[in-house]
Amino acid sequence: MTPHEPLTMTFNPVTLAPGLSVSPICLGTMTFGEQVGEADAHAMLDRALERGVNFIDTAEMYAVPARAETCGATETIIGHWLAQRPGVRQRVVLATKVAGPSRGMPWIRGEHAGLTKAEIVAACEGSLRRLRTDVIDLYQIHWPARNVPMFGALTFDPGKDKPCASILEQLEAMDTLVRAGKVRAIGLSNETPYGVHEFVRLAEQHGLPRVVSVQNPYCLINRSYENALDETCHRLGVALLAYSPLGFGLLTGKYDETGIEHAGPPQGRMALFESMRKQRWGRPEALAAARRYNALAREHGLTPVQLALAFCYRNWRVASTIIGVTSLAQLDACLDAWDVTLAPEVLEAVDRIRWDIRDPAQ
Repeated sequence: MTPHEPLTMTFNPVTLAPGLSVSPICLGTMTFGEQVGEADAHAMLDRALERGVNFIDTAEMYAVPARAETCGATETIIGHWLAQRPGVRQRVVLATKVAGPSRGMPWIRGEHAGLTKAEIVAACEGSLRRLRTDVIDLYQIHWPARNVPMFGALTFDPGKDKPCASILEQLEAMDTLVRAGKVRAIGLSNETPYGVHEFVRLAEQHGLPRVVSVQNPYCLINRSYENALDETCHRLGVALLAYSPLGFGLLTGKYDETGIEHAGPPQGRMALFESMRKQRWGRPEALAAARRYNALAREHGLTPVQLALAFCYRNWRVASTIIGVTSLAQLDACLDAWDVTLAPEVLEAVDRIRWDIRDPAQ
């Protein structure tokens, strides 16, 4: 295959909800509007659709890293793409997210927002305008409103609790949007077993929309999803949309020789943005772990990208894997990895490494 002869993939669709089937690979778009300009973003969206990917994920707070100047830029870029291509909207499943309470982003709804019903409804209206669509296929809560250890925090501290909208109020907001025909299905992101259980329990108790998916990190250097959340989602019928399957670029091998701060072009997010290196993916332990997995890939005649993505693509826990790219070449490489199947001895070696290092990017 050459860049001029992309191969259409043959995917068995994954059903998230009645009438809502998605490809098992999803194009994540958080680089659009920061690392990727509009013209290149449109080319990537075209290529993904051409190759069989019908699932696009975004969020109101994107692009990343988050800045007031680029908040909403990604949705706007996608909205322009849809407006310029009649008929395409009916071919894609469009997912976006409402941001939770401010995490250093007061430009979204202020420092003291608590994800109230009014805030969720207003956020959805804003996303609909930017996306230039009448309906969002999957509307997700980007992170919990309540106090939860997430984005690298490891332990729950009840002393950090702050007032916020209840889970029931959030579900009632989603119900308003579903009944109005503005949202087809709802999901969660960066959630815990408790959170998923409560959203499902309260929805069933009060006749409100039931969450169909949870979007959480899942990759070789962060398999924390396997610590109880996989059982929760399996037994409750909630699908995993796995994000960061390449560990923010650590599992591509691009940082193996030089480290993150001294990586040469083309530079990824970790090298370009100092704020990214302060997060869980920037831990020295995470890079050390990634180097072991990347070496394992090469030992078995695979690229690091093929090992990392095949681990997610063929995993029973994963309904759809969200890939993020900054070029057509990266997109094609990620899609081509769909054809890779990992041998049992490779999977056994992966598990042995994990036993040694656990989840350094949790």
